[in-house]
Amino acid sequence: MESMRGRVPAIATPNRTWAAPRRPWAVRMNWHDLLFVHWPFLPETLRPLLPPGLELDTFDGRAWLGIVPFRMTGIRAHWLPPIPGTSAFPELNVRTYVVADGKPGVWFFSLDATSRLAVEGARRLYHLPYRRARITCTASADGWIYYRSCRSERSFPAAKFVARYRPRESPQITAADSLANWLTARYCLYSADCQGQLWRGEIDHIPWQLEAAEAEIETNTLVAGLGLELPATKPLLHFSRRLDAVAWSLDRLQ
Repeated sequence: MESMRGRVPAIATPNRTWAAPRRPWAVRMNWHDLLFVHWPFLPETLRPLLPPGLELDTFDGRAWLGIVPFRMTGIRAHWLPPIPGTSAFPELNVRTYVVADGKPGVWFFSLDATSRLAVEGARRLYHLPYRRARITCTASADGWIYYRSCRSERSFPAAKFVARYRPRESPQITAADSLANWLTARYCLYSADCQGQLWRGEIDHIPWQLEAAEAEIETNTLVAGLGLELPATKPLLHFSRRLDAVAWSLDRLQ
């Protein structure tokens, strides 16, 4: 993989089905210790939660809702050094999967983070539903990641997530036709501004190297504000140690 410092990062990935933007990327970042927690849903349960113009994406007739705790480091805008208070922090998101104009991507129901500047910046620049939260993320000698998040903005529904997790096997690049790849190989996000205008944000990175994971979730109230109830079945779990990525400024959907 060539350096991401150039005009466009040359990232060879068989999963991207359309070209990355030719303009310079806007933000680069590193993602660490990610746990993907996914539950299947009937499409008619999640579809009403999406804005007009976005189509719910499904795999074998099922929609999926994911919760992803992780840490971010190395965050900086193009041609700028890291800004203290915004370059590294833990984050926790709740998401589902959508498609528009033939481009599958991610729709975020919420994103909790500790950095006030990052939260405000992402709201303004990317129209994303970021919320401020108190989050700790620590690793133990035996490989467990201990993660605790409590939303601190009272103007939004309360939400808490307490868990520990770790990988169970060596990382592997997932098969292109697998469910794990479908859930994670997403090269854009979608958002909507306060007028309901839809936007697409392109991202790029090498293919995910995923590991099977185990997790013990003590508390999880992240979807209560959506009016959802998580299935009683055990969730699908995947772990990734690290992934470096770049993101571009938003493009308006017609």
